Amino acid sequence: MNAVSAYPAPVIRQRGLEPYLTTFDAMRAFTDARDAATPDEIWIVEHPPVYTLGLAADPSHVLDAHGIPVVQTDRGGEVTYHGPGQAVIYLLLDLRRRDTRMLARELVRGIEQAAIDTLAAYNLAGERKAGAPGIYLADGPQRGAKIAALGLKIRGNGRTYHGVSLNVAMDLGPFAWINPCGYAGLATTDMRSLGVTAGLQEVQQRLTGNLLACLFPAAPRVLAA
Repeated sequence: MNAVSAYPAPVIRQRGLEPYLTTFDAMRAFTDARDAATPDEIWIVEHPPVYTLGLAADPSHVLDAHGIPVVQTDRGGEVTYHGPGQAVIYLLLDLRRRDTRMLARELVRGIEQAAIDTLAAYNLAGERKAGAPGIYLADGPQRGAKIAALGLKIRGNGRTYHGVSLNVAMDLGPFAWINPCGYAGLATTDMRSLGVTAGLQEVQQRLTGNLLACLFPAAPRVLAA
C-alpha cells in the first residue's frame, strides 16, 4: 500500500487576518492536544506587521523595529517579517504517523518545491540556495532577492508547526529595517514588484494546493471554517 494514500487527509483552515501571537498560541495548543488519530491541519493566515525571531536569532539583526512588535518564537532560523499581503501557510503535521516516516529535510524540500511551483505558475523562476532556507529569484534584474521564507518547529515526537511565507503584494519597507534571515543587505521582493497582479487569496489557494501536491499527493482535501 502506498504510504501517503493511507495517511488521513489534512484539514485546511482559512484563519484570515489574525495577530501573530494568537496564531502562535493556537499552533502550540493544537500540537499539545493532538493524538495519534488527529488529522494534520494546514492553516492559511495573514498577519498584521510583526517581526519574529527564531531560536537561533540574534536580536541585533533587528536594526530598528520602527514600533513593529518583535516576538520570540520557537521555530528555527533567524529574524523575518510578516505583514499584510503575504501568504503565510502553517503546517501542523505528524511526521511519524506515516507508514514511511518523512524526514525533516524531505519536509523542507517539499515546502520549497511548493513555493517554486507557485511562482512558476506566474512565470517567475525561483531557486533554493544551499545553507539558506527559503526561495530566491533565479533570474531577471532582481536575481538573488528572497521572495519566500520558511521556518519550522519539529518536536521530538515528530509533530510540527510554523511553516512558509510567500511575499505577494506587501509594503517591503520593513524588510529594510532588519537583516532578513540574519543576512545584512539581503534584498527582499514580492510578486507584485515583479509584475504579478494576482490577489492574495488566489496565491494562498495555489500555494496550499502545491503544498498538498508535494506533501500529500494522494490525499483529498478536507475543508474547515
